Amino acid sequence: MTSNWISRIRAAKPLIECLTNDVTITDVANTILDVGASPVMGVAESEIPGLVKAASAVVINIGTLSAELEERYLLALKVAHEFGKPVVFDPVGAGATDYRTDITKSLLQAHPVAIIRGNASEIKALLKGRGSTVGVEASDDDIINDNTLVAQAEIARNVAKTYRCVVSMSGQIDVICDSCDVHACRNGVPWLCSVTGTGCSLTGLLAAFAAIATKQELLEAAAIGTAMMGVAGELAFSRTANLGLGSFHVALHDELSMMTDLKLKQLAKLQPIQA
Repeated sequence: MTSNWISRIRAAKPLIECLTNDVTITDVANTILDVGASPVMGVAESEIPGLVKAASAVVINIGTLSAELEERYLLALKVAHEFGKPVVFDPVGAGATDYRTDITKSLLQAHPVAIIRGNASEIKALLKGRGSTVGVEASDDDIINDNTLVAQAEIARNVAKTYRCVVSMSGQIDVICDSCDVHACRNGVPWLCSVTGTGCSLTGLLAAFAAIATKQELLEAAAIGTAMMGVAGELAFSRTANLGLGSFHVALHDELSMMTDLKLKQLAKLQPIQA
C-alpha cells in the first residue's frame, strides 16, 4: 500500500458535499477538516446539483431519514453518477425497521456508490433484509472478533459483490473489502463506540480519501482511512483514559488533525484475510 494518502489529501484540499444526519453533522465536518479536506453540508434541493458537481466526493448518511430527504439523497446519487463523483454511503440503522431497510436498498439499487460504510448489523441487512440492528448500533449477535471474522468478511464481500463497491464494516475488528480482496483492521479502542458520531465521522473521513483515489485505489483508500480513525482513537485514549469521554472526544480530533503518513504507517494494523 502507498504511504502518502494524508499528504495527498492535504495538498488537494478536496471539497466534500455531505448530506449527513442532524445529530453528528458538526463532528463529520470537523473530521473532514482534520484530514485537510473541505466540507460543505448543503441539503437544499435547489443547490444539491451544483454542490455535487463542484465536489470531489459526496457523503450520504441516512441517520435522520425522512421522505423529503429520501428524494434529496436520490437526486445527489443521480448527479454524482452523471458527473463521476464517488459517493460514500452510510446506511445508518438499516435492519432496524423495514422502512429504513427498504429505502436503503432502493437508493443503493438506483445508482452506484464507491464505498458503503456501516456496522456489521447494517451491512448484513443489505443482504438479508430486516437485520438485528438495535437503533443505530450493531447487535451483540454481529460482533466481529477472531471467531467470527471470516464469516463477517464473507458477508461484507457479498455486499461488495451485490452493489459493486468497496465495503467498510466497522466493529471490534474492522473489515474492508471489495468483491475480491479483504483486509482486517485491528486498530481502535472501545471508547470509539461510546462517543456519538464516530461512525458517521469515519464515513466523512473515507469520503476525503475517496476524493483523491482512482477507482483502482478505492479499496486501499477505505482501508487506510479506516485505520486512521482507529489509530487516532488509540492515541486519544492513551492521553485521556483517566479523564473521561468528553476529553477523549476532543483528543480524537486533535489526533486526527495531527496525523501524518509516517505515524499512520507505523501504527496501522492492517492485514489481508481469506474469506
